[in-house]
Amino acid sequence: MSQAAPSFLPYGRQAIDDDDIAAVAAALRSDFLTTGPRVEAFEAAFAEAVGAPHAVACANGTAALHLAMLALDVKPGQVCIVPSTTFVATANCARFVGAEVVFADVDADSGLMTPATLADALQRAVGAGRKIAAILPVHMTGAVVDLPALAALAREDGAVLIEDACHAVGSTMDFETGPERVGDSRHSAATCFSFHPVKTIATGEGGMVTTGDPRLARRLRAARSHGLTRDPDSFAQADLAFDGGNDPNPWYYEMAEVGFNYRLPDVLCALGLSQLGKLPAFVARRRALAARYRDLLAPLAPMVRAAHEPAWSRAAPHLFVALIDFEAAGRSRRAVMADLQARGIGTQVHYIPVHRQPYYRALEPDLHLPGADAWYGRCLSLPLFPGMADDDPARVVEALKEALRL
Repeated sequence: MSQAAPSFLPYGRQAIDDDDIAAVAAALRSDFLTTGPRVEAFEAAFAEAVGAPHAVACANGTAALHLAMLALDVKPGQVCIVPSTTFVATANCARFVGAEVVFADVDADSGLMTPATLADALQRAVGAGRKIAAILPVHMTGAVVDLPALAALAREDGAVLIEDACHAVGSTMDFETGPERVGDSRHSAATCFSFHPVKTIATGEGGMVTTGDPRLARRLRAARSHGLTRDPDSFAQADLAFDGGNDPNPWYYEMAEVGFNYRLPDVLCALGLSQLGKLPAFVARRRALAARYRDLLAPLAPMVRAAHEPAWSRAAPHLFVALIDFEAAGRSRRAVMADLQARGIGTQVHYIPVHRQPYYRALEPDLHLPGADAWYGRCLSLPLFPGMADDDPARVVEALKEALRL
């Protein structure tokens, strides 16, 4: 009797169980599908989970980045510094508000912006007489950048630091000052998260911005909902807001600036709340699988290496990236990925350097960032998600060895 073929392993997958389904079903039976009590509950629970004073839920990670730009008054003609190794949204959020993008290189083995690559980007921007508004380091794969050093450089140039933590829900760090959590607002003005299905927790689509600044939190909340406010303390038109008595008219609101419809519905926040309760288990499982991969890949060096994680970083790994010398192996990445696909293993490439995208290349055609190019030339994301079996990393690595003819 023939054995069933092993199941296909995608590079990432959400982990949804009966508790999650029950939470969503309860929300569907409630009076709220859009904005309701679960939004504030999710925000409060997430703020507590990451140690942030304030958390503002929104439609997705891209919306989180855009809201941060709006709330921090990044303006046309100013400059945002972004690592080239990231998803395009990190750079695009600056363009959404008319700002210019200066790309920073990354460490070739971790994919992370470093103090040295940021300093180089700052020198290029300041040397050209451009005003730096914001710096957006990315916690690539869930590994944490050197936040204290990057924050110090940002302060020197009068820029705000906005963390792109879309890969890093649940990541922590251990600097000289002690343990910290990504999103706790110690080093940055705002931190942006994503709850896309392949991330550490999922809401389908969804995002969050955390901050330590109550004024900024108010601006974020207004910007995610058309720029509207119902806060009486901020009303500019008392004659319209108050029709006798001390309380504002119940229908009244004001729009002081343009905003967007970036709200996260109650029903998705119900899923987020349920998923958030599983965050410690999800993080522990991802870390265990990543550790197993590292052990299995160690004998394959230098042909194949696990992406480097800095000593201070305690990643909640969103991705597991293997760095492969395809040229030395005599196999193209495309061929290796096709062989793995045929063996039931999905892989992906994170990412094509953003400075090489046609839109940005047209703006700065001669930019050369060797670290980002070296990372891109070797990176391959292997399957990583909590539902993997204990022996799945061994299956993946064995298939990788066969695909590379090792």
